[in-house]
Amino acid sequence: MKGLVLPGRASAPTGPALPDWESLVVDAVGNVIEFWGFKANEGRVWALLYLQDRPFTAAEIGRSLALSKGAVSMVTREMEQWGVLHRVRMGADAWRFEAETDFLKMIGRVIEAREGRFIGRVRSDLLRAEEAARGQATREQLDRIVRMRRLAELVDRAIGVFLKTARLDVAGALGILAGRRAETSGGASWRSPGPGSSPARSRPALGASSRRRSRRE
Repeated sequence: MKGLVLPGRASAPTGPALPDWESLVVDAVGNVIEFWGFKANEGRVWALLYLQDRPFTAAEIGRSLALSKGAVSMVTREMEQWGVLHRVRMGADAWRFEAETDFLKMIGRVIEAREGRFIGRVRSDLLRAEEAARGQATREQLDRIVRMRRLAELVDRAIGVFLKTARLDVAGALGILAGRRAETSGGASWRSPGPGSSPARSRPALGASSRRRSRRE
């Protein structure tokens, strides 16, 4: 059963407070998450689990972040729904929680579930308003409603494109957080042509062409 912690087991010993550097990271992530409209403790829990790189029990999370049992239960339940935290179990031990480490999967799921649905509702409302305004609003007013509806459609399509192509576009940057290094060949990557690439070879040709034109003149 979800949320079950086996009774009769001794609680883990109380650990020391987080070191200053870890507290700074945890609180920084919490501030960012709160700015995005989520609970700060959701960001703090995720950052703790991500940094520690091991599953934590609910009790360990509570002790590490000075959260009550009820607060931990509420936060972890919501984080599971968003898919940014996973519940695991080791044998007959209590349930533990580990952080999702695929950043693109997390970002994509949140954008699709929140921003995508919100824009979809806006587009639907504007379409209904456009239909209701015909014959009642002035031409200028109707044109502006149409423009707003088209903007909502454009944003909706942009979100869809982002969700499909983000892995290609930003995988290299997010690979840094995953501990991966970008692979290069001859000192060059797909972002920046290296020595000997075709763009570099084209420059002398342009210069030679200019000199030939100058001699003819």
